[in-house]
Amino acid sequence: MKTRFAALALAALLPILAACKADDGTTNTSAPAEPAATPASTEPAAPAAGGEAAALAAEGDKTAASAAPAPTTAALTGPAPVEGADYQLIPNGQPFQPAAGKVEVVEIFGYVCPACAAFQPLVGPWKAGLPSDVNFVYVPAMFGGTWDNYARAFYAAQTLGVQEKTHEALYSAIHSQKTLKGERGADSVDDIAKFYGAYGVDPKQFAATMGSFAVNAKTNSAKQFAQRSQISGTPSIIVNGKYLVKGKSFPDMLRIADHLIARERGAAQAH
Repeated sequence: MKTRFAALALAALLPILAACKADDGTTNTSAPAEPAATPASTEPAAPAAGGEAAALAAEGDKTAASAAPAPTTAALTGPAPVEGADYQLIPNGQPFQPAAGKVEVVEIFGYVCPACAAFQPLVGPWKAGLPSDVNFVYVPAMFGGTWDNYARAFYAAQTLGVQEKTHEALYSAIHSQKTLKGERGADSVDDIAKFYGAYGVDPKQFAATMGSFAVNAKTNSAKQFAQRSQISGTPSIIVNGKYLVKGKSFPDMLRIADHLIARERGAAQAH
């Protein structure tokens, strides 16, 4: 739990960003909306202003989830979340990847999204501190254009066993190092595959995997899940397929998620 509290403390120093938007221009109601001043080294501007994401934090605390204690009511902070204000109930919501005895937490994200890049230094350590009966799943958004290529890259990296070690590095390449363009231009499949080549994957194999039937099936499932969950932007946090988290800031999103996770864990234990 110390990891999670440390992440929230750090979060207070980070800007509150507008969400990245879908093609229709609507904004994700679960994401922060007002920017706050921070040092230049950690200040990604809102997407509408064309700003870039913060320099990414070093690799998060790797404490095993299995060692994390179950959160208690006393460990939760702030008031219990209220439907409509703090979360949206998803009609007939189901987990993305149901697992017996597990509460699922999904982050729908986009590598090209500056708000997601700024959220990662918070959600990474928070994820590492979740208890063993909580299953955290990244789901890439399919908003069209370069978003879709990067969603395919996520699943290709997963297929080839390099997703975990490249996740934060890819954010950094786009938003900090700017060796990839993200939404500033158009990265080709070969451009993206070349990035993964630095992590021991043959670029030609990576490009072929991006276009494979298996990866297409996974991206289709991701798109359908996002549509069922009624998101309109990224980052979005969804608990157990039932709750689309809102929140006034990134730390508030994680605080609300903690409450909803505890609610779902309690319900599961009652059965």
